[in-house]
Amino acid sequence: MFEHLQNKFSEALHILKGHNTITEINIASSLKEIGRALIDADVNYKIAKNFIQRVKEKSIGQKVLTSLNPKQLITKIVYDELVSLMGKKNVKMNLSNNPAIILLCGLQGSGKTSFSSKLAFFLRKKSKDPLLVAADFHRPAAIDQLELIAEKVNIPVFSLKESKNVIEIVEKSILYAYKKKRNVIIVDTAGRLAIDKMMMEEIKKIYQNFKPDEVLFIVDAMTGQDAINTAQSFSKVLNFDGVVITKLDGNSKGGVAITLSSVVKKPIKFISNGEKIEDLEVFHPDRIANRILGMGDIVSLVEKVQEQFDERKTKKIYRKILKNSFDFNDLLEQLQQVKKIGNLKNIISMIPGIDRYFSFDGNQKDSLKKVEAIIHSMTPYERNNPKILTDIMRKKRISKGSGITLNHIDIFLKQFHDMSKIMKKIHAHSGKKILKDFIHQIINKGNDV
Repeated sequence: MFEHLQNKFSEALHILKGHNTITEINIASSLKEIGRALIDADVNYKIAKNFIQRVKEKSIGQKVLTSLNPKQLITKIVYDELVSLMGKKNVKMNLSNNPAIILLCGLQGSGKTSFSSKLAFFLRKKSKDPLLVAADFHRPAAIDQLELIAEKVNIPVFSLKESKNVIEIVEKSILYAYKKKRNVIIVDTAGRLAIDKMMMEEIKKIYQNFKPDEVLFIVDAMTGQDAINTAQSFSKVLNFDGVVITKLDGNSKGGVAITLSSVVKKPIKFISNGEKIEDLEVFHPDRIANRILGMGDIVSLVEKVQEQFDERKTKKIYRKILKNSFDFNDLLEQLQQVKKIGNLKNIISMIPGIDRYFSFDGNQKDSLKKVEAIIHSMTPYERNNPKILTDIMRKKRISKGSGITLNHIDIFLKQFHDMSKIMKKIHAHSGKKILKDFIHQIINKGNDV
C-alpha cells in the first residue's frame, strides 16, 4: 500500500545513520530526499515544501538525548508531522441512531458499490445488522452488482427496480429496516463522471429528507491529485462527514492518503486496499505513519488476527512449540490462517522487518505461493520430520514437484530453520516475557531496515 513511499523514506533517513549530532549540513540531504519522496508520491509541491520546512525548524538545534541518535530523533519529528498532516487522530462514525443511516457518494468508478458491501461486512463483524440500499438506478446493472456481492456474504439488499425515485427508495428502505430489525442502513447512490448539478441535487434531496448520520465521500486513490480536487469541490456543496479512499492496492503511491485530510479539512475514515470483501481498514493516522516509516503497525495486525482467532488451533500450535515439534504441516496451517486475515501485502507491511523473510523475488504474495507449493510437494513423512530434509535427493524431488528452483528450496529450509531457533528461544522463556521479548525483537528488526 505504501511500499514505494516507505522505501524512499528509509533511504532518506539512512543518510543520517552514523552521525552523532544534527547539523544543517547532515540534515539537508536527508530532508531533500524526503521532499522528493513526497512529491514522487503525488503530494502537492507546496504541502511537501511546508512539511520539509516544519521538520527542519523542529530539527535544527534539537539536543539529541544520549539514548537516541540523529536518525531516531528525525524519524520521530517526521512521524509527528505525518500524523498531523493526515488528520492527527481517527474519527469514528456516528451510529447511535436505530437505524443509523450512512449515505455514500462519489464519482462513477470510485468504488462506491464495492465499498458499501465491504462496510456492511465490516459492521456486521462489529455486531451490527446492516442493510444495503441500492439507490443507483442510473448505472446499468448497478443494483445487480450490489446484490451479487452482498449475496456471497449473506447481507440483505433493499431495492425497487421499478422505481426511479431515490426518495421513495430510501423511505421504503427505512420501513423495511424497522420491520427486519436492521440497525444500520447503507445507501449506495449514483455517481457521475464529474460533479454536476443532477448528482448534487439527488444527494441534497436525500440529505434534506432523511438527515443521514454519516455522509461519506468515496475517492479513488489512483486518480491522485484529482481525487483531492474532487473532494474539495464536493465539500463546498455538501458538508460530508468523512472520506473513504479506495484502490490503495493499485498503482497509487499513497500521496492522496497523506494530504487529502489537510486540504479538505475532513477526516479519512476508511481505506480500501484490495478486492476481497475483508480488505477494508479503519484509518488511523498514527498507524499509517508507522507503516510509511517502516515501523509496522502491530496494533492493526493484532486486531485483524483477533477477528480470525481460533483458540483451539492456537493452543495446539502452542503445545507443539513447547515440545519443539513445530513442522511443515503447522506452517502450512498458519499460512492458511494468515490468508484469511486479509490482503497479504498489507499484513506484511504491518510487521516491521518481516518483509525480508518473504522475498524470493521481491513479490511477497508469490513467495507464499511458492512456500505452499514446496510443502505440498513433500511426503507426509517429510512434512512431519523437517530435519530429514538435508538429503539432496529429497530436495531435488521437491524442487521438481513444486516447480521451485533448488536454490529457493534451500532458502526456504534455512528460513524455516531460523524460525525454529526463534521457537526454541521463546520456549526458554515464560509468561508475559514471551510477548515482551518477541515485540522487542520485531522493533529491533524494524530499526535495522
